[in-house]
Amino acid sequence: MPNPIVTALIPNYKTLKVAKLCLRLLRKYTDPKKISIIVIDNDSQDESLKYLKSLKYITLIERKKKQDDTPSLSHTRALDLALEKVTTPYVLSMHTDTFVKHPDWLDVLLAEIEKESIIAGVGSWKLENKPFIKRLAKAIEYQWESFYFRLIGKTDHALEGKGKNYLYLRSHLALYRMDLIRKHNLSFSDGKETAGKVMHKKLEDNGYKMVFLESAFLSKYVIHLNHATMVLHPELGARKSTIRKGLKRINKALKDLNAKQILMDDSLDN
Repeated sequence: MPNPIVTALIPNYKTLKVAKLCLRLLRKYTDPKKISIIVIDNDSQDESLKYLKSLKYITLIERKKKQDDTPSLSHTRALDLALEKVTTPYVLSMHTDTFVKHPDWLDVLLAEIEKESIIAGVGSWKLENKPFIKRLAKAIEYQWESFYFRLIGKTDHALEGKGKNYLYLRSHLALYRMDLIRKHNLSFSDGKETAGKVMHKKLEDNGYKMVFLESAFLSKYVIHLNHATMVLHPELGARKSTIRKGLKRINKALKDLNAKQILMDDSLDN
């Protein structure tokens, strides 16, 4: 059997239904000869861990929480723990709430990263396909804020894509060349909470390209239920309005994925 060319790293925390759907869709739409899957459980101690232990096709890492862990730190530290075990040419970070839905999804990502040897990573900033009117309203708001801050000479702001708030490949779906990660001694955390942000900047500073793929393009192959873990676990601190809107959005996406049928198909665990 050929050696896999991609290793997917997927942190998990107490999301049995979501993790099961994520992994079963990977099994349904991915050539097993091309991919190795490492799931890192962040001390769930629940049914999701029990489920993961039953899967023979994944490598499971059971990570114990540290005293200073936050949800973000747990995630980045989990990715770095698994990164040490990667032996494939490419590594892919994913969330349990990232769902593949097309058999060409992995080939599409590989085709993008292999277009030029100078490309170190491909992925997205936001994997969402909002209606045109919402995107237009957001763009107008952004341009107004940019103009206003320039007018008053404010430089310490939180405008997306500006200064220290530069865009980077988000860990919900990002494919990297492992040889470059090793060559430059990089990690997902680099001592920070935000997975992949510092790594992205260091790769660019070393002269490599980081390619952002449009949501409209990627959403043909993959969807991401943004903040699903926070929505499904109110104890992690999400606001009530976020939970209410999030549940509505998640339920619609699950229906579109025919999640009920996938969750009933135990054969996908083999």
